[in-house]
Amino acid sequence: MATIPLRLPGHAYEVLIGPGVRTSLAGTVRRLGAARAVVVSARPAEWVPDTGVETLLLPARDGEDDKTLATVQALCGEFVRFGLTRSDVVVSCGGGTTTDVVGLAAALYHRGVPVVHLPTSLLAQVDAAVGGKTAVNLPQGKNLVGTYWQPSAVLCDTDYLATLPPRELRNGYGEIARCHFIGAPDLRGLPLAEQITASVRLKARVVQADERDTGLRHILNYGHTLGHALEKATGYGLRHGEAVAIGTVFAGRLAGALGRIGAARVAEHLDVVRSYGLPTAVPAETGTQALIALMRHDKKASGGLAFALDGPRGAELVGDVPQEVVARVLDAMPRAPLAALVDPVTAGAAPC
Repeated sequence: MATIPLRLPGHAYEVLIGPGVRTSLAGTVRRLGAARAVVVSARPAEWVPDTGVETLLLPARDGEDDKTLATVQALCGEFVRFGLTRSDVVVSCGGGTTTDVVGLAAALYHRGVPVVHLPTSLLAQVDAAVGGKTAVNLPQGKNLVGTYWQPSAVLCDTDYLATLPPRELRNGYGEIARCHFIGAPDLRGLPLAEQITASVRLKARVVQADERDTGLRHILNYGHTLGHALEKATGYGLRHGEAVAIGTVFAGRLAGALGRIGAARVAEHLDVVRSYGLPTAVPAETGTQALIALMRHDKKASGGLAFALDGPRGAELVGDVPQEVVARVLDAMPRAPLAALVDPVTAGAAPC
């Protein structure tokens, strides 16, 4: 088991990674001094460990359709009916969507109640559950309403991952692949638990240095500017990690077009993403101008298009990237039908 501490001003917690760590939940709740708990779970009841206190179990659904303010409102209504107080605790058990929605509900209810995350997907374990970002979608775009609310603990039980279908595992690998370009060592070929630990350790280091996206933390959005646009443009037919993988390949090409990196480093982006069996082509059903319009809604944008890009000093946020360069690089990206990109058998063989 790995234990990764995350120390922030006025708040500290640990991320536990390994088989069976979900059984630490009751002890975690006890240390928090909570008398009652609400567990919001997108997984079967038998996946949820005992909290050791009086508990309300609420069902949830993972998926972008339920990542809305309406879902947050419904959860807060259940908190009221249960009589949840600031002395109690909320627990999420599910993938990235559940983690984000429950985290936001915990942040807003009574202006903040403790939350513990039990991420059950690879993507949630390496990204969504760690770092305190919470958000839901609007019809106009992804993650446009949210806040920062750090959890009191994160229990990444790797036993959960054995239940995931191949596509859901690939979805998580999209976030691991982009770590290669923001400061992680080469993780390819390592046991999965070691890849998770290295990814979380990197994120913890970045979040400790910049909790609220004032600078360094922008690098964690590597590949996400185009990735979020692709999710929205495909009606979330592309999963988050799949879209980030394509966005990572695009980020390498864009950095090359701007003269920030050489051809070998551009090619390395493609090689790393391919090695995880992830899609590397833009869905043929999406148009360049429509994607650019969606990218203008990105939270990093402040007037012009902004991207986390590789460069001589490593990854950093680059603002006011000329639209004509973005369009030229997008137009040059290989295209493939969406159906081919999301098929676990053919996605890795998509034209690149």
